Amino acid sequence: MDTTQCIQTRRSIRKYKSDPIDHTLLESIISTASYSPSWKNTQITRYIAIEDSSILKKIADDYTPSYNSNIVSQLSMLVAVTMVKGRSGFERDGSYSTKKGDRWQMFDAGIACQSFCLAAHEAGLGTVIMGIFDEDGIRNLLNIPEEQELAALIAVGYPDISPEPPKRKTVSELLTYK
Repeated sequence: MDTTQCIQTRRSIRKYKSDPIDHTLLESIISTASYSPSWKNTQITRYIAIEDSSILKKIADDYTPSYNSNIVSQLSMLVAVTMVKGRSGFERDGSYSTKKGDRWQMFDAGIACQSFCLAAHEAGLGTVIMGIFDEDGIRNLLNIPEEQELAALIAVGYPDISPEPPKRKTVSELLTYK
């Protein structure tokens, strides 16, 4: 699969088979995602693979709204994406490099999430990135270190659906020349 095909055929998957994901496959996906660009090559993105059914149930029942809970409750694996705070968008003295302040860290995590999802798609897995959840609850449940912040949850697994592509805006709606 070439890059264009991978980007154009990847879909957000919300229904999964119960098949477990081999750790070697996940590690390969993470290895690929590690090549994502980041602010001054800070490589702040970290991943927590959650396979424990009791933790998945707790996240589904207590820390996600119903539309995300329905996704999490069927997974054999959920990936919590975290980012190391205070590096991306900062100078060595701790000051912000731009007016965007600490928002660069979310930008870097977003790039890494997309790379993860594309690598997973190429490997035959489906994904959906979720951003609505109880951040403090999941942080405590997973014992995320204080120096890291929870950026997103990625459902990952073998797709049990093959959704049609959503309507896309035209290039003339997206692009302006000056």
